[in-house]
Amino acid sequence: MGMQLDHGGHLTHGAKVNFSGKLYNFVSYGVDRETETIDFDSVEKLAQEHKPKIIVAGYSAYPRIIDFPRFRAIADSVGAYLMVDMAHISGLIAGGAHPSPFPHAQIVTSTTQKSLRGPRGGFIMCTEDLAKDIDFAVFPVMQGGPMMHTIAGKAVCFGQALKPEFAQYAHQVVDNCQVLATGLSEAGMRLVSGGTDNHLLLVDVTPLGITGRQAEQALEAVGIIANKNAIPFDQRPPRVTSGLRLGTPAITSRGMGTTESGQVASMVARVLRDINNEQVHRQVADEVRELAAGFPVPGIDD
Repeated sequence: MGMQLDHGGHLTHGAKVNFSGKLYNFVSYGVDRETETIDFDSVEKLAQEHKPKIIVAGYSAYPRIIDFPRFRAIADSVGAYLMVDMAHISGLIAGGAHPSPFPHAQIVTSTTQKSLRGPRGGFIMCTEDLAKDIDFAVFPVMQGGPMMHTIAGKAVCFGQALKPEFAQYAHQVVDNCQVLATGLSEAGMRLVSGGTDNHLLLVDVTPLGITGRQAEQALEAVGIIANKNAIPFDQRPPRVTSGLRLGTPAITSRGMGTTESGQVASMVARVLRDINNEQVHRQVADEVRELAAGFPVPGIDD
């Protein structure tokens, strides 16, 4: 079982176009239509009905805290393993800004290049009884050999995550995202689930009379990078979408705080509310360049 793609899940959690949906028999769960948070009553009902071998928790576009203990209780009730994909939130977990999936999940996977701020790569942790089978599945079944430069990068990444400064970064990511959410909401934007608890948020751009693709392109034109994203119960196709996904790890890593996050919210709102106003867009583009110049990219602009 895995989260439905347009409800915040990931392609590799059973989407039909992905290998996971082709090789495995996935059953999808989703969010409640009213609260737009995980519908645990439905998850439990589906688990009892289908008796999955694995329940996957962890998402690519879900702005709320994940209740790992409840997922484990549901998994135990049907004899399933709980697998947590913490790719998006691993940096927050390492920094103490999001509850940990341990000891609730028997299998935990993550990438290293998202909020953890490491190289492009991943890692798997599991209970001891599963370690031998998972190691064998990685090598020789799927990988031909290790990439030592990436392993070295991961070591640096993990070392940084152990430092007090990383915990400060993780909590700042959440603080910045909440300020971003508040600013957008006060500007009249509708946020999926009403806000955020983590590093990202989803804006429903339907009330603005535009699509997610239009929002993405308009923001990129002024120097703000975001991505179109499906929202729960989206009526538009994936290449168009009704939503926009925004996150704060990148601006936080550049040293921006809550003041700057409020400025970003204002910029985003002005562009989206006046999608065809070139004068407004030129003004915002100038503001973006001025703001970015004051916060160099670590390791590039230093």
